[in-house]
Amino acid sequence: MGVTMGEQVIKRHSVITEDMETLFSLGEDWQRFAGKHVVIAGSTGFLAAYLVEFFAWLSERWPESPVYIHALARHREKLEQRFPHLMGKHWFIPLIQDVCDPLPGLVRADYIVHAASAGSPKYYLRDPVGTARANVVGTLNLLELAKRTGGRLLFMSSGAVYGNGDSKESIGETDFGTLDPLDPSACYGEGKRMGETLCADYHRQYGVETVISRISHTYGPGVALDDGRSFADFVADALAGRDIVLNSDGTSSRPFCYVSDAAAAFLILLLRGEAGKAYNVGMDHEMTIFELAELVASLSPHSGIQVRRPPPSPDRQAEFRSSGHFNLARMEQLGWRPGIMPEVGFKRTLRYFIPS
Repeated sequence: MGVTMGEQVIKRHSVITEDMETLFSLGEDWQRFAGKHVVIAGSTGFLAAYLVEFFAWLSERWPESPVYIHALARHREKLEQRFPHLMGKHWFIPLIQDVCDPLPGLVRADYIVHAASAGSPKYYLRDPVGTARANVVGTLNLLELAKRTGGRLLFMSSGAVYGNGDSKESIGETDFGTLDPLDPSACYGEGKRMGETLCADYHRQYGVETVISRISHTYGPGVALDDGRSFADFVADALAGRDIVLNSDGTSSRPFCYVSDAAAAFLILLLRGEAGKAYNVGMDHEMTIFELAELVASLSPHSGIQVRRPPPSPDRQAEFRSSGHFNLARMEQLGWRPGIMPEVGFKRTLRYFIPS
């Protein structure tokens, strides 16, 4: 479905449409969202935008009982750029403000999603104070909203809360390492930790229904190609027809989860996650950076793309590192597992960025 602007009909991208159809077919009780008010902070962000799209998808199918989407964003222009097909819908309600400001005007919020935080080192290292504020002050504001309205809150946290330490073993929700609070990246990891603590405290002290998703490496349509992470760089190179040049030997490994798989987990947590608990959301299959680069190069619309890495040197030690993959048992108990492997997910990602 789309909206008309002048003579032009603006439609949802076909890849996202296919992902919405897949999500809708999961068989969850989506009717529980009918007629509800959902506040999504950070709505133009990569992951939150998929939730906006899904709730809009439901609203388009249930015109008599739509999901009212309160899309919180700091800049209206970004909202208009990301959701031109939703602007003007009576159930799509822009909320232009910083999450760190109170939200006294909202009188109803059945579900609340807090995704208003930089997720890439490129951005959170540029504004460490803003990153910490979004995860602490912003979380407090949304928890107060949930307390006042009786809403259920999903906090999008991160695997960064597990701290430092290379591991090939799967990481469960009770496994923690160290974080240096004076490290430049602590604004993110410590901010997420404090946000989680606040969610747990509001549940224990006030009975607010909070649920936490700890998110691993996630990719897919809508990711910013200049966000500084390796997979985004590789996709940008493949789209431009450039060779992919690694700045390491590429033996480090990461688990990569496709965005619609992650979105399915978020929706299930909103519906059925146990209040006061944290759940790992990610992929439990790792691949090396070199393998990922070769995969993306093979999917490029341009032929002949090569993956180049530094020549071996006797001075350079093998640098295999694993960020550790998540133990997904807790999410599996809710009936969720990621189903889209990188071969399929990155093909869909490139398709999204190729003009039709």
